[in-house]
Order: sequence, then C-alpha cells, then structure tokens
Amino acid sequence: MKTRGSAQLFWLGMAALLVILILLMGFGVIEIRFGGQTPVSMTEAEQGLSTSFDYQRGTLPVATEAPSLEEYSEDERQNIAVYETANGAVVNISTQIVGYNWFLEPVPQAGSSGSGSIIDARGYVLTNNHVVENAYKVNVTLADGETFEGEVIGSDGENDLAVVKFDPGSHPLTTIPFGDSSTLRVGQKVLAIGNPFAFERTLTTGIISGLGRPLRNDKGIVIRDLIQTDASINPGNSGGPLLNTRGQIIGVNTMIYTPSGGSVGIGFSVPVDTARRVVPDLIRYGFVQRGWIDIEPVQLFPSLVRYAKLPISKGILISQVKSGGNADEAGLRGGDRRQAVRNGNSVIYLGGDVITAIDGQAVTSLGDLYGALEKSRPGDTVSVTVLRGKRELNYDVVLTARDGSAL
Repeated sequence: MKTRGSAQLFWLGMAALLVILILLMGFGVIEIRFGGQTPVSMTEAEQGLSTSFDYQRGTLPVATEAPSLEEYSEDERQNIAVYETANGAVVNISTQIVGYNWFLEPVPQAGSSGSGSIIDARGYVLTNNHVVENAYKVNVTLADGETFEGEVIGSDGENDLAVVKFDPGSHPLTTIPFGDSSTLRVGQKVLAIGNPFAFERTLTTGIISGLGRPLRNDKGIVIRDLIQTDASINPGNSGGPLLNTRGQIIGVNTMIYTPSGGSVGIGFSVPVDTARRVVPDLIRYGFVQRGWIDIEPVQLFPSLVRYAKLPISKGILISQVKSGGNADEAGLRGGDRRQAVRNGNSVIYLGGDVITAIDGQAVTSLGDLYGALEKSRPGDTVSVTVLRGKRELNYDVVLTARDGSAL
C-alpha cells in the first residue's frame, strides 16, 4: 500500500512541476530556442509583432488614419474619383403596379426596380423604359437615402429609355453630364454604378467589348448600335449609367446576355447619343416624334404567303394606304378591298405592294420597319423599295409624324 501511495505522490509532483514550467514559459521567464536560432523570450517575440499584429487578441491593428490618395494605384485613384463624383447622381427606382386578386379586384403589387441617373437639377431622371413600364407609382431614392415620389413623363419602348420627374424641393441634387458615344473605342475602360440585386450604390468596372451591336427587344424591335461591355451588369443595374473615366454618361445599362440570370460578362447599354436625341422629345411630348409612312402594314407569314401566292416569304404587305397620305401621294399601292381575308379579328386586303427595304436597309418584319424609321423625323424623305407583282420599284416618301402610341 505504501508503494502505491508513493507512486501516486510521484506522479502528482511531476504534474505540478509541468504546470509550473508552462506558467513560467507563458511569463517569459524561460527561454525557448527555435530551430537553433538565437534564443528569444516570449515577451520579446510579442514586442516584435506588436507593430503589425495584436498577439493577445490575434487581430490586425485598425488604422487610425485613412491612407492618402497617393498610396493607391493610378487605376484605383481613377475608380475612386469617378465613384465619388457620380455616385450622388445615381438613384434607386422602385415601382408599384396594379394587379388583380382572386375576385378580379385591382390591388397594388410590387413592380420592378432598377437604377437611374439624375440629368437635371430640377429632378429629371434618365432610366430604362422596362424599369417603369406599367407603373402607377414610382419611388426615387437618392444616395443619401431620402425618397421622393416620381412620375413617368416620357417613355420610348424602341430604345428602352424613359424619363422620370420628381420634385426635389430645396434638396440639392448632383447631376451627371452627358458624354459622347460617337468616339468610343473597343478596349476603352468603363464603369457602371447601380443597384444590382438590391445592393445599392455598387460600382463595377470593365472595358468596352464591342460597338454597334443590334439586339431585338421583347417587342420585336431591333435596338441598334448598342454598346457591349464586360463591366458586371445584373438585375437592378438596369437604367443606371455606364461611365467613362471622366465621370460622364456614355450609355444607359439596359440588358445582359445570360443563360443563368446573372452577369456572365456580356452586358449592353444604349448609347448616350441616342438618349441625347430622344430625351428632349420625352420631356416635351412624352414620346419621341418619329417619321411614318401612312399605311396599314401586315408582316408576311407562311399561310398568308401561300394563300396569296406571293413570290417572297418575308416583308411588309401594304394592306391599305391612307387616302391623301404620304404613301398615297408617293405612289404606293394598298390591297384590293375585293380580295379581303380575315386573320383573327383583323381583315387583310391582298394585292398591295410588299415593302422589302427602306433606304437600302432590309425590311423583313414589323420590327425592321420600325427600326428603319427609328432615327427619322417628320419631314424626312426616305426611299422605299417595294415588290409589285414581280417588279421591284423604288419610291421617295416624305415622312409624316407617327402616333406616339404606335408602340
């Protein structure tokens, strides 16, 4: 029994000695050698790390002063300068639309959301048409968090642009100046500011990846001359500015190409030169004044082509011309009322000219027809190519004003 008690006392003593040694090491009394190097006490090691690392807390020190701009690279300084200059002029736009419940009663519902740019200190905001389309209520939230109720005063579905107006009262506003999109070059650096996925005031950077891209929108209209960029554009960026390094708007971010719903580095912006052209009309009239040919157009489709035994399968059949209108005066011919056919709820008159081109630009669909006249103004003259029977003819037509509700 004495032997067992002695062994227990021995091991208890060894354990106590080990604890004492560990405590002495912790207070820096005992020195430790690292790989045969000069002995360094733990206290000295702590002192050596104190300028860059808090040994006790295991955290890096917090800087007491912000670094000066000279400490950033030139590219970083450029990004910072553009963001600080333009960020205050980028707004978040949220909308409400009218929906219907199970009893077919109208009820308010959350609509889309996006971004916009303040282009005038009186409260004019440039954004996308699809951001505010069908909205009965529009809220504009500024960079400082203040929210105003806005009104859509003009929209252009053909270029996916719209202007929203709100009353800032005495609130000072920051604006973004228009740049020049006619001088852009592939490879040029660009920056985008917006509210992707509700993450407000987000900056992304990239380059111009392509110019003059044509894309067909959800109305079948081809938007031409789009800017392609790899700056990340995601849902919520729509309507926000694409900026050059001088902080000027060179495009309005409008859509992305994506198989997944997120950015894959292919985004598109409407050139600012297009916005510069249409914004005055949107503010003054609520729509863009464009030229028009006074006809009732019908896009060719297979069953119509077969029934009418037409020699072509794509183009615009002139079902009717307006009596005394510009098409009538130019010599274009509409269909024969004795050759009427019904298509759904509409009546098509056969035998009229088929438009195949305008000013040399092929017209195969209604979208092409609107696209060919998109940049025109009332009073402009265009050359219209038609197929009459088997003959191709050209007529000069002086355009009239298109009804703003056409699209």
